[in-house]
Amino acid sequence: KSLVYDSQMLKHQCTCGDNSSHPEHAGRIQSIWSRLQERGLRAQCEVIRGRKATLEELQSVHSERHVLLYGTNPLNRLKLDNRKLAGILSQRMFVMLPCGGVGVDNDTIWNESHTSTASRMAAGSVTELAFRVAKGELKNGFAVVRPPGHHADPSNPMGFCYFNSVAIAAKQLQQKLSASKILIVDWDVHHGNGTQEVFYNDPSVLYISLHRYDDGNFFPGSGGPAEVGSGAGEGFNINVAWTGGLEPPMSDAEYIAAFRSVVMPIAQEFSPDVVLVSSGFDAAEGHPAPLGGYKVTAKCFGFLTRQLMGLAGGRVIMALEGGHDLTAICDASEACVSALLGIEVSLV
Repeated sequence: KSLVYDSQMLKHQCTCGDNSSHPEHAGRIQSIWSRLQERGLRAQCEVIRGRKATLEELQSVHSERHVLLYGTNPLNRLKLDNRKLAGILSQRMFVMLPCGGVGVDNDTIWNESHTSTASRMAAGSVTELAFRVAKGELKNGFAVVRPPGHHADPSNPMGFCYFNSVAIAAKQLQQKLSASKILIVDWDVHHGNGTQEVFYNDPSVLYISLHRYDDGNFFPGSGGPAEVGSGAGEGFNINVAWTGGLEPPMSDAEYIAAFRSVVMPIAQEFSPDVVLVSSGFDAAEGHPAPLGGYKVTAKCFGFLTRQLMGLAGGRVIMALEGGHDLTAICDASEACVSALLGIEVSLV
């Protein structure tokens, strides 16, 4: 039972200095980490040290250009005596944000000194945790990380994400530990477009996403039910794509039913060696309509976690993705870590 966290991930902050205009702020992981401490859960877990993903690890998912653009900072660029790097950096495009800061798009802030380190720390920490669980050194684990990763595709940052931490961890398990079957469950309220893209042709990675879709009208617009994988990967990409807006909003009943009738039967048949969870908590109650609008409870996230622990000999690695309401994400994280520790909580 393990946790990973590193304060370097707090430094990825907009240069405007005002969190109120940036929902993906450092307080998210700081408050979760404090909550796990207050409830005595941290003391029951082995806390492992985070580490930065190597450029090679990042390139198992992302293009070299993407890795050099977003995985380097002014200090470590000095070591990379690289003509290619100079050429790539000269093509960088930034936007000025209304708050006065800088971003790679209107949502995704860029801090020249700290974003690359925080993003690499998130990816490396998830990868390290996944390795140690897959090798049997640790039973399971939860990575309290930011920025999130599941929207980042091989060549673009997007939706607060730079490097796809869960995808990188999965690729590293394939390449270094020859894991033959990996299940990725993504219950962030937004579709993990990046993760889907990375493994779309790969039958050895089963990607199952549950997300608000609304016929493609909810961010990022991908993840329809007809997107099932291609080539050898056909049938190994499953989108539980909720449609119908917020009348009524999806809640525990729908998520539990989806697990009972879709997620678990397919996962059991697939019989994975390891389970990675892109654990965004923005489907939790407390997120207004534009950010989610659903009403899943913390207890439900704990219940879903317990279900997944029945797979892969309990080798479950959870990584924080989205979720912005601090109370909601603390409650949900507490419920999931309690489940990983085997603390029984009734759903009623």
